[in-house]
Amino acid sequence: MITTADFRAHPLDQVHRLIEPGPVILLTTQRHGTPNVMTNGFNMMVRHAPPMIAATVGPWDHSYRALVETGECVIAVPTADMAATVVDIGNCSGADVDKFQRFDLTAVAAREVEAPLIAECHANIECRVADTSLVGPYHLFLLEPVRAWTDPSRPAPELLHHRGDGTFTVDGPVLDLKERMTKWQYLL
Repeated sequence: MITTADFRAHPLDQVHRLIEPGPVILLTTQRHGTPNVMTNGFNMMVRHAPPMIAATVGPWDHSYRALVETGECVIAVPTADMAATVVDIGNCSGADVDKFQRFDLTAVAAREVEAPLIAECHANIECRVADTSLVGPYHLFLLEPVRAWTDPSRPAPELLHHRGDGTFTVDGPVLDLKERMTKWQYLL
């Protein structure tokens, strides 16, 4: 019989390393005409149709005030080749530096929101804040995508996933199990 004695205890403050939430994203905002970008590793899909995304952005983040005041952002999905830039973006504050200029990022005007897209990213998702009821207790914003864009020159991008300890994994081989998705054919 297997018991908990057969396992090793894992520190609760490192549980996030066991269930990684999703790819690292860059979240852009714009406040008083000034764009900003932050690195975000705590995000997840909440629902696929209609789509809903959750992202943790706290008052310690310079982007927090812009997100609260404007109620909109862009989720830009960088690829693995941007890993060093993604980490460096997260190591400085938009309160002190123009991150678009410092990291040579190309801001592209969005269609539905004021926050810019990032041309160097594989995908950009324009979002509006849909629900703030979890912001107070958990710093969790529920975001409703209103328009999405992908770069057709990157049909199979390798996304970057933070492991919570300064190490990252990169998307690997794709497993095609579509024929087994009998209950969810409408998603295919």
